[in-house]
Amino acid sequence: MQLGYHLSAEEHAATRLVDLAVAAERAGFGFATISDHFHPWLDTQGESPFVWSVLGGIARATEALEVVTAVTCPTIRIHPAIVAQAAATTATMMPGRFGLGLGSGENLNEHITGQRWPAPRERLDMLEEAVDVIRQLFTGELVAHRGRYFRVEDARLYSLPDDPPPVLIAASGPVAAGLAGRVADALFVDGPNADVIARFHGERGDDERPVYGKLMLCWDEDRDAARSTALEWWPVGGVGTAGADLRLPSDFASVAANLDEEAALAAAVVTDDLAEVEKAMESFADAGVTHLSLHQIGPAQEEFLHLVAERLLTVE
Repeated sequence: MQLGYHLSAEEHAATRLVDLAVAAERAGFGFATISDHFHPWLDTQGESPFVWSVLGGIARATEALEVVTAVTCPTIRIHPAIVAQAAATTATMMPGRFGLGLGSGENLNEHITGQRWPAPRERLDMLEEAVDVIRQLFTGELVAHRGRYFRVEDARLYSLPDDPPPVLIAASGPVAAGLAGRVADALFVDGPNADVIARFHGERGDDERPVYGKLMLCWDEDRDAARSTALEWWPVGGVGTAGADLRLPSDFASVAANLDEEAALAAAVVTDDLAEVEKAMESFADAGVTHLSLHQIGPAQEEFLHLVAERLLTVE
């Protein structure tokens, strides 16, 4: 299993994300994931830069680091044709090291243009059509598309990489996993869900395509300090899939306020013991994850990279 580093755009400003990508590459990480949001989850997180601008900075500041969006919604806030252009341009700036991670989105980010927020199954249908539009445009041919959800009128991408970037699709349940299995080059999971991974591979009857996952953690030499940091910066781990329908950071804050501390931190490994982090990593590997991104919560990123990454990167 390859280890990567997560660039949390909800917690860090654009220039800091670029600096952290450079630091991650120097620490020995081969890839990074980066979130694509319009709003942060909470007002207290305080950031949410435009990911495509940040990716341009990362492309110029790094040499070998692979970067995957985790994940972009190509259906409501941004038309898939524009996502295709943004992804193709990014891929020209970091040839062979950019992956387009896609998902069905959250109301938190997608409601801003005033469009209706669809039900989950319809969002997946929209995502499937969006992937088709994006792949058509990646060919460099003139595209005219009139589908159920999207129209493209005589569009052609001129700035293209030699090879189109791989398309990853995020899935947390069987329907999304089936979609990813049909149309994606790789899968993105939010936990060590072996059933979702098996459904993904079962669509084509193979097990060769990569599976990406993300492990949320907050490590500190002081366990109490780690817990305080996680509660301050990311107390929304217990919100779960219901969070897809919440509209504003204040809505997440309201839900988080009604969770006890254990529920608030349910999605993260909060510890001073690296053995606990390694155990969680092993659960992802056992489930079939091939690429695991580590999301260190809070401002102490350099400490994590410098003091922890070397040991974690030695774990097979």
